[in-house]
Amino acid sequence: MNLSDTDRKEIGERAARLEARTGVQVVASVVGRCDAYPEIPWKAFALFSGLALLAALPWQPGAVSAGLTFLGAGIVAALATVFVPPFARLFLDAARREAETRQYAAAFFLDNTLSRTRRRNAVLLLVGAFERSVVILPDSGLPLASAELQDIIARMTPRLAAGQIAPALRDGLDALEALLVAKGFAGGGSDEIAQEVFEEKGA
Repeated sequence: MNLSDTDRKEIGERAARLEARTGVQVVASVVGRCDAYPEIPWKAFALFSGLALLAALPWQPGAVSAGLTFLGAGIVAALATVFVPPFARLFLDAARREAETRQYAAAFFLDNTLSRTRRRNAVLLLVGAFERSVVILPDSGLPLASAELQDIIARMTPRLAAGQIAPALRDGLDALEALLVAKGFAGGGSDEIAQEVFEEKGA
């Protein structure tokens, strides 16, 4: 699990404070992995087997020895991507990471019917733990500009890059609350989404 019981309690309290102060319904979600990324082990296999073959040829001219070196290095690298997430992330480009996190967030928004609020004022703050990526997805009743949301994400990024998921979420909720207050959102209304913190394994 990415969040401890203490983390979940504190994030839930911060989300509830945001809702009470602004009237906006907020959901924070941590997803272990937004996609299976089946290409990652193959990328590692191809790269390291090729490097091993190039390194071995001058010293092991035999075809059998070179082939074993080729396969061995590739298999070890592919297995490492399964068990060592930081190593696996080296083979995940930024565009794919962002696209999969955004797609997961959109599906989460629909699956959990976050659009059911009366004023269409729900907002999802989703973190992809493996991807080290954030998506903030507001419903149509919240006039939040992309640049404003990117500022919040930028505030979260340093802690998230260091693997500090709970502090990153707290920073994001604080920044989101400050933005909503500055835009004139005030408290009131009922709590239409009872659960503010979700944690999922993902793909």
